[in-house]
Amino acid sequence: MAVLELAPDAPAYLRTTADIVLVLHIGGGSLGIVSGFAALAFRKGSSAHRAAGNIFFVAMLTMSAIGAIVSPMLHDRISATAGVLTFYLVATAWATALRKEGTIGRFEPIAAIVPFAVMIAGAIFIMLAANDPSGTIDKQPPQAMYIFLIVGAIAAAGDVHVLVRRGISGAQRIARHLWRMCFALFVAAGSFFLGQQQVFPKEWRGSAWLFLPALAPLALMLFWLARTYLTRASRRSAEIAYARR
Repeated sequence: MAVLELAPDAPAYLRTTADIVLVLHIGGGSLGIVSGFAALAFRKGSSAHRAAGNIFFVAMLTMSAIGAIVSPMLHDRISATAGVLTFYLVATAWATALRKEGTIGRFEPIAAIVPFAVMIAGAIFIMLAANDPSGTIDKQPPQAMYIFLIVGAIAAAGDVHVLVRRGISGAQRIARHLWRMCFALFVAAGSFFLGQQQVFPKEWRGSAWLFLPALAPLALMLFWLARTYLTRASRRSAEIAYARR
């Protein structure tokens, strides 16, 4: 969502609103990327890590909520679904960190509906693209829709696990928080570095180097997940961080 086009005779208040929405969306995404990478870099449990995490939470919810609401008006169903998925991932990751170990609240059963809805949307998009003469949907190839099926299935399985057990603790709790936040960061970074290349100098566009910051959240996610399950000290540090929230 890089441009909000309005009719030439659109009222001034609509133009002002569109400008504000665009600034909030771009600003939220940019701040989310910076704060997300900062949270991953800072020592877990430190005040800097918590501050960066708080900024990331607010920025990403703002960015994804605007994307989910405005994208359908721009006939971009894919970005709308991605916005819903990102909002859900950040919100459930935050709730996981706030909950006491082995507990859930009213939010978790309601939020668990979202990944199933995302999977259904992904399946519908794939079928629509297959039946379209262009072989695409909203200018996106059907292969891109599989991300909704895969991530939705992983998230749904995790939610069912949490609901059945009435909460999780230890490394599972940390991992749930970690992968959801990291994947949300991946969505924001990929959307910016790969999806908005027009903002970069011409010689950078199409460069393989732009894939590095776009894919870095996934690499960092795997690194920290490995440390969470294999390194007791790292797990203990993260547990202290959550306890202080």
